[in-house]
Amino acid sequence: MTGTRRRDSGATRASATEGSWRAVATVAGWQTAASLCYYTIFAATGFVREAFSLSESLVGVFLTAGLLGYTLFLFPSGAAVDGYGEKPVMVVGLLALAVALVGVSFAPSYALLLGTAGLLGAAYSTAMPASNRGIVDAAPAGSKNLAMGLKQVGVTVGSGASSLIITGIAVVAAWQVGFWLIAVVAFGYALLFAARYRGSPGTGRLERPRLAGLGDNRAYVALVAAALFIGASIFSMLGYTVLYVQDVVGTGPALAGGVLAATQVTGSIGRIGAGSLADRLGGARGAATVALVQLAGAVVLFGLLAWSGGSLVLTTLVFVALGLTIHGSTGVFYSCLSGVVDDDDIGAATAGGQTALNTGGLLAPPLFGIVVESIGYAAGWAFVAVSTVAAASLLFVVTRRLR
Repeated sequence: MTGTRRRDSGATRASATEGSWRAVATVAGWQTAASLCYYTIFAATGFVREAFSLSESLVGVFLTAGLLGYTLFLFPSGAAVDGYGEKPVMVVGLLALAVALVGVSFAPSYALLLGTAGLLGAAYSTAMPASNRGIVDAAPAGSKNLAMGLKQVGVTVGSGASSLIITGIAVVAAWQVGFWLIAVVAFGYALLFAARYRGSPGTGRLERPRLAGLGDNRAYVALVAAALFIGASIFSMLGYTVLYVQDVVGTGPALAGGVLAATQVTGSIGRIGAGSLADRLGGARGAATVALVQLAGAVVLFGLLAWSGGSLVLTTLVFVALGLTIHGSTGVFYSCLSGVVDDDDIGAATAGGQTALNTGGLLAPPLFGIVVESIGYAAGWAFVAVSTVAAASLLFVVTRRLR
């Protein structure tokens, strides 16, 4: 099964939304606000390490706590989206993110820090199932890949902005102040989103995801497997960019945060460009092909990063290029995933793909930290390169399945 679309229900939902670029922009704005909240934990790794006297591997456990909460609640969030529509899930999710963000900033011990990070991740679990369904319904005809790429820009913009806010404010005030500012922004956008976005209806019933049918879809299964390795690579890179630039290149936290932010900027460019190209190639196969090329480029770049040895200029250029490649691939990845399943299964299908991606993120950052402590960063980046090779191989299988 390669996804015979249920056009009747899809058309009903499309009529309930604005069905325009305005609706796409509204959903992309929500994704930006949500990512601004969640990715603060990646931007604050240096401050958390100092505040709680942590090793590199324990920093990885902190990031894993956020991903664990994110992963455990993905299927409940996907079921809620399919049952009640994306709008209520998105409003509640963004409000919960703001509350959890404040909780992280006030955590008095490492144990409570892990708990609040888990709650932050649980709130963020609403993001992909809800926003992906909103984009599928709202995208103008023939522009779904571009619209998905624009929505995914919200992830990189939110992540990059959180890096600048957290590290920038820490220069003049406590790093927790940046968390509070972002929480206020999220709360305000939740109210604006509730007023402006119409949303699409669900089935009206909260049901268990129909995973049996998805498991029979071989293209979807290969995409889920690829997501496991994509997540391992992306979250390892996100979790250790700031620490690598500080420890190996020898810069301060503000400049290290700037490198991470630059990576997110080029990630945004990569997602837009990849989406536009995939629309020209057409269909899910076009999206898979573009993602495959991006991952192949990332393999080379991770190998170069392992070899670079601490040059600020070269390191910055490599991270910027990684933004265009592996960070820029997620928009077309989700377009491909939504293109191989039925419209009514998008919430559950996205939850499955995101669960696999997060599982890679759960396992890889602590392993990366252990490798760095025992061998060094060069071996860590080589580990990430191997993971990216596995992801690219599985995407090649997908392109063959979709012929």
